[in-house]
Amino acid sequence: MDKQFAVKVEEGRKGVNGKPSIGPVYRNPLAKDGFPPLDFGLKTTWDVFRASVEKYPDNRMLGWRELVNGEWGPYIWKTYKTVYEEVLAIASAVRASGIEPGCKVGIYGANCPQWIVAMEACNAQSYISVPLYDTLGSGAINFILDHAEVDAVFVQDKKVKELLNPECKHTQRLKLIVCFTSMKEEEKKKAESMGIKTYSWSEFLHLGSKNPSELQTPKESDICTIMYTSGTSGDPKGVILTHANATTNIRGVDLFMEQFEDKMTTDDVYISFLPLAHILDRMIEEYFFRNGASVGFYHGDVNALKDDMMELKPTFLAGVPRVLERIHEGVLKGLQEVNPRRRKIFHILYNYKLKWLKAGYKQKYASPLADLLAFRKVKNKLGGRIRLIVSGGAPLSSEIEEFLRVTSCAFVVQGYGMTETCGLATLGYPDEMCMLGAVGSAFVYTDLRLEEVPDMGYDPLADPPRGEICLRGKTSFAGYYKNPELTNEVMIDGWFHTGDIGEMLPNGVLKIIDRKKHLIKLSQGEYVALEYLEKVYTITPILEDIWVYGDSFKSSLVAVVVPNKEHAENWAHQNGHKVSFSELCNLPQLKDYILSELKSTAERNKLRGFEHIKGVIVEPKTFEEQADLLTATMKKRRDRMLKRYKEGIDSLYKNMTVNKR
Repeated sequence: MDKQFAVKVEEGRKGVNGKPSIGPVYRNPLAKDGFPPLDFGLKTTWDVFRASVEKYPDNRMLGWRELVNGEWGPYIWKTYKTVYEEVLAIASAVRASGIEPGCKVGIYGANCPQWIVAMEACNAQSYISVPLYDTLGSGAINFILDHAEVDAVFVQDKKVKELLNPECKHTQRLKLIVCFTSMKEEEKKKAESMGIKTYSWSEFLHLGSKNPSELQTPKESDICTIMYTSGTSGDPKGVILTHANATTNIRGVDLFMEQFEDKMTTDDVYISFLPLAHILDRMIEEYFFRNGASVGFYHGDVNALKDDMMELKPTFLAGVPRVLERIHEGVLKGLQEVNPRRRKIFHILYNYKLKWLKAGYKQKYASPLADLLAFRKVKNKLGGRIRLIVSGGAPLSSEIEEFLRVTSCAFVVQGYGMTETCGLATLGYPDEMCMLGAVGSAFVYTDLRLEEVPDMGYDPLADPPRGEICLRGKTSFAGYYKNPELTNEVMIDGWFHTGDIGEMLPNGVLKIIDRKKHLIKLSQGEYVALEYLEKVYTITPILEDIWVYGDSFKSSLVAVVVPNKEHAENWAHQNGHKVSFSELCNLPQLKDYILSELKSTAERNKLRGFEHIKGVIVEPKTFEEQADLLTATMKKRRDRMLKRYKEGIDSLYKNMTVNKR
């Protein structure tokens, strides 16, 4: 019998009187007799940090790189004790500036030590931190400043201009701006003309050291942060998370990790490049601080992440699928450059190790010889010390997960969660190949069940059980800030309705298969899950990225595709096209080739006829290079994508109609 990764604590029931059917309630085996007791010595995130400062004062905590003569230097480190002293000074300076406990304090900029110091200063004085998305434009910043009633902002130097943008009218309610480094003289004058006090980082540290104040530490029920989720349409939603939410999450990971032979140690190093304004990176860093381990920040260019990893030599990497897809592409590119004999040996060793992994052998015992001969080189390109790779934010394709499990010489697991669940709702187990393509079982402090979605034909009482994923537990958020209507819409009878569609496997492991939102009905009445199709099509080698679009008044799907530059140029060379990349993207022949490749991918994955892409717009620029098309977790903003490409889409549909005649 398969190992069970969840226990059933309540039976499901058939829907009556128009109510949907609901599936059984599942829990993590560690919670089979009820949720485990919490660590009552660590009630707030401030308690977590303080305890680590006392236990690990001289451990390296925060690392960063500085630009020296045009080159990025080695990592420089601050210890827990040094960071703590800086936090006390910054916390005192905020109080000296007239900001009272309970006020909202914004943090706006890329990941760096000052971001964490500002966050911990908020925790020390019972301020509510409000992260401002580094990737959002002034419109969203304006909305959040107003909606959250932010009084002070810590800001990166290059973001001051956006904060003082005339369109960002609600900057005028600010009392205080503190720059991570220093502000330009004209920016200081502009802010001061608006009645806003301004400080450089060093000036603010000096102010705090000259005006020490007693800490007004929070209670566990107090709001820790209002974290705005950018969403894929409409205004951001302010998710209220308490200190208890965060510390419960940390306690749950502690209990989860106790089950395994490989423990986290103070020598572990995390490379931080996912936005700290996003819950995944925030909670990982909180957990590293809990254990006295180290966090090194990337130098700001995700395209040069490899250089940071070679310098930092991290043991833990967390990424959204797009980042892991790039690692996969990099290894495949390297394979193409070796001779056919070595390529063949690589594939033989790959299949050999995969066979033993599937037979139940642990990662380190599956094939040490294959690791030595072939896969050690992949691990070395990730810095050489990676022990764990976690994927979150969106489903990772099974093909890429399997590839990384075999070649990275590290544990690779998927998790599932969102801001509303304080990051974790399910978590995969290392060394369990049955979890390939799945997101694990219910987290320690979470109940999980599926609910019927009649329109889509998903039934949690059928075989296999499928439905909308609903969650309940101690890490669930306290509601949306100033939006009780939306809170009541997603929180029904204590259950958070995620909008994601899951399938419960026989061993209690959850698989994400669809999404209620972004489900469209084509004119012939067929439902299409656009995000699912993007996940399928993105594996096509000629593609760097794809956005699939459908219209309820049309019978076909179209897409905007970004070609993989190297693949496209190889195709051009083989077919005698000597033009620039942007000119290449306008060639009808390349469009036809991409459509044929998409068709092959669709057929290989047994997509239905109406799920095939019938027309494409070829975009030379990646979606990341274009402002406001992606969220911080690389999800596509579908409303903005449509606005950007509407003219081309209308033209595509018009031409498709003409060609049918």
